[in-house]
Amino acid sequence: MKPSYAALHCLSNFSFLRAASHPEELVQRAAQLGYNAIAIVDECSVAGVVRAHVAAKEAGIHLLIGAEFALADTPSLERIVLYATDRESYGDLCELITLARSRTEKGTYRLDLKDLIERKPRTLYVALVAQNAYREDVLSTLEELRRSFPESCWLGLSLRYEEDDEATLRAMQSLADATKLRLVAIERVVMHVRERKMLLDILAATREHERVDSLGSRALSNSEGFLKHIVQIEQRYPLEALFETVNIAERCTFSLDELQYEYPREVVPEGETPTSYLRALTYRGLNIRYGGHAPQKVIDMIEHELRIIGDLRYEAFFLTIYDIVVFARSQGILCQGRGSAANSAVCYCLGITEVNPAQMQVLFERFISRERKEPPDIDVDFEHERREEVMQYLYRKYGRDRTALTAALATYRSKGAIRDVAKALGFSLDQLDALSKTIVWWDGKQIAPERLIEAGFDPEAPMMQRLMELTHQLRGFPRHLSQHSGGFVIARDKLTRLVPVENAAMPERTVIQWDKDDLDELKLIKVDVLALGMLTALRKTIEELNQFYGGTFAFSQIPQEDAETYAMIQRADTIGVFQIESRAQMSMLPRLKPKCFYDLVIEVAIVRPGPIQGGMVHPYLKRRDGIEPVIYPSKEVEQVLVRTLGV
Repeated sequence: MKPSYAALHCLSNFSFLRAASHPEELVQRAAQLGYNAIAIVDECSVAGVVRAHVAAKEAGIHLLIGAEFALADTPSLERIVLYATDRESYGDLCELITLARSRTEKGTYRLDLKDLIERKPRTLYVALVAQNAYREDVLSTLEELRRSFPESCWLGLSLRYEEDDEATLRAMQSLADATKLRLVAIERVVMHVRERKMLLDILAATREHERVDSLGSRALSNSEGFLKHIVQIEQRYPLEALFETVNIAERCTFSLDELQYEYPREVVPEGETPTSYLRALTYRGLNIRYGGHAPQKVIDMIEHELRIIGDLRYEAFFLTIYDIVVFARSQGILCQGRGSAANSAVCYCLGITEVNPAQMQVLFERFISRERKEPPDIDVDFEHERREEVMQYLYRKYGRDRTALTAALATYRSKGAIRDVAKALGFSLDQLDALSKTIVWWDGKQIAPERLIEAGFDPEAPMMQRLMELTHQLRGFPRHLSQHSGGFVIARDKLTRLVPVENAAMPERTVIQWDKDDLDELKLIKVDVLALGMLTALRKTIEELNQFYGGTFAFSQIPQEDAETYAMIQRADTIGVFQIESRAQMSMLPRLKPKCFYDLVIEVAIVRPGPIQGGMVHPYLKRRDGIEPVIYPSKEVEQVLVRTLGV
């Protein structure tokens, strides 16, 4: 009978600079090859598993979630790989990764064998023996693992497709007999197809700060670290070792779909429910906003919004934002909600935003919709000089094991990709500079051959062809995880059992291993605590005014539609004014002459990267006097502006 097979040791490009395929590519290729399952086991990380999870559901293949580790105190083991079997097992894995990452600075980790023995994570284990390790040391380590995890530990058989594979097979069978551990086939996969080998070498050269031709043994010795046809694997591994791959896969039933986000309890007082408390706060704020004489239109809007919020069970999210805003204002920190939250009457009554939705013609469903079922997104800006006080308040209130910043995934863009590839291929520094200057954003993702010619390169030369191909492959690869500008995830219980947490580069900051897109895929909620320098400038300006005039002028007393202010805006006298201080924005102001806030909203919305790249406005036309390049709207957009603004 033909054995089935599960790939148990696949590293994605989230093992930064150590693997040459996206998680999605590995999953899709495994499905095409007819594998029973595939495991993504990046080094001390689950950063890539959300993307793998989405791809696995689409491809219809079973995904195992795990991680590999190098044990600092156990040189006899090359690696040990852990797999989550269920929700509790997954939580144990996340806490173990958090422990290992918390001991060291960003980008590194430390885990010891004694950590596994003492903590006993409820995972499955596969031990991979280091080459040239002393047999006595290996036997001692493996026997300790078998005693600690008698029903959940295997000895990994990883053949490297080299001359000594037969000797490796005999040695592993001997170790398995001596330790009574089951032998499992576990090929180390670092690319989904063989053709990525050159890119893998480029990544190794970048990691080692070397040229490809100087890597030597630091590069993979052959191109066999890819997902192979099952027939090829059957020819190399014993039948029982292949069956054990399926045995492990069948025991790992955990899916990321099982993760359920729960809001913190602290935001709801004793004796209240999230629904009753949000309603009470909203109507209290309504009375403050309208002095007890709220228009029926606003009351209807509030009831409509509360119904949708209740149906989607987002009450605690609004209460969490409210709690943060209340703290900031209690400390005299200016803050302001923005974005689609400005469409909400509830946010207005809670004091999260100062934009009165009754004066705007926008739909609440743009913010939250039953149909979309997307988590709400409320961005709150705080004074940039005092935002850290708000962040530390969250850490104090919820604890380091319950809250952390969202990661921001830094990926290769064209300039960075072409520089790293060219450096690894041996191009000179002068050539690197010339190549990077050929990349301009309006060319999109392609490297225009004419720009290479202008820089003195022959795009048809074999080396240049290789350079462009590798650059295209590398573009979009993860480079590292950094911290989000202010997106917090706050959990009811331990966040570290939901996703691993690690140290950020900045002191007193911790970061989860998933970015915003991953959270959106899993319907997990983040709270945005952002910094805005203009709020600091406003606070200092008001303080100066009050000190000079001896008054008590407040932020809320700034007139919303001051005629003189708009006269200055129409003259493009806006240096230092948030959102309209750029040259592109200033060039449009005398042309459109905004007379009110809504005019300004339209003008700012037009001069953005999206409309420019989408062809709504033309960034290359010169001003009519030919002096300098500016941004003018396309004919179609100009017609719309004429109809709406009368310009």
